[in-house]
Amino acid sequence: MKQINLKLPDNLLKAAQRYVEHFGFRNIQDLATESIREKVFENSEYDNTFTEKEIELIEALIVHSIKNNKLSSEEELMKILRE
Repeated sequence: MKQINLKLPDNLLKAAQRYVEHFGFRNIQDLATESIREKVFENSEYDNTFTEKEIELIEALIVHSIKNNKLSSEEELMKILRE
């Protein structure tokens, strides 16, 4: 993982600090990371920030949910997630 420095105008920094407090982020770094991730992967079906283990767990959850009639298919899940 790499570290970067980020310069922000005072008013943007203050707004970011309020946003962090209001929406439960741990700090501005987490807000910046999430914001960048959201922009970069917004139109991507696969977010490559997931590890292989996380992907396996997500797939297992999908299979488990379908088996227990919580979802009828992966397509239904994708439809729900896109709403």
